[in-house]
Amino acid sequence: MSEILRPRFETTAARLRACRICRDAPLYGPPLPQEPRPILQGSGTARLCIASQAPGTRANRTGKPFTDPSGVRLRAWLGLDEAAFYDAARVAIVPMGSCFPGLDAKGGDRPPRRECAERWRAELFEGLPDLELILVIGQYAQGWHLGRMPGGLTATVRGWRAILGRPGRPRVLPLPHPSWRNNGWLKREP
Repeated sequence: MSEILRPRFETTAARLRACRICRDAPLYGPPLPQEPRPILQGSGTARLCIASQAPGTRANRTGKPFTDPSGVRLRAWLGLDEAAFYDAARVAIVPMGSCFPGLDAKGGDRPPRRECAERWRAELFEGLPDLELILVIGQYAQGWHLGRMPGGLTATVRGWRAILGRPGRPRVLPLPHPSWRNNGWLKREP
């Protein structure tokens, strides 16, 4: 695709930030229970993409992704300080659902809204031509980028070497979600 025809990440992100499909015309289930606030970051120059689930409650309040203990853990895993992590020219953060999906009955985050990925994901990634690595965090991002793999998330993460070693660019690395809710899994799967 020529540079003239390729959508710019920033232009697509601005249109996504104005999107209200999950509230005004939901395709799957009831409308989003709060005002949509799409949260993502990136630039056409980003070389690393964090493909995540959806913003949590703190990100929804601040408008900034990973502003909670899971972000602290993720930055530690990556060896990045906050300045490098939030440098949109270097790091894109593209969740499966760009808005906080609300809480379920147990107090956990609901799954990302499917409308968001279906409408925006391909166009956002077209605007990221320099990506070298996509970190796919959690089952929804792994399903999108890798397809449904036998054995679910655990087998997918265990197979990270083979996945990372696949030919082509960008390379893909599956990770579990860095949430405290996964502490038990992380202890069983060091």
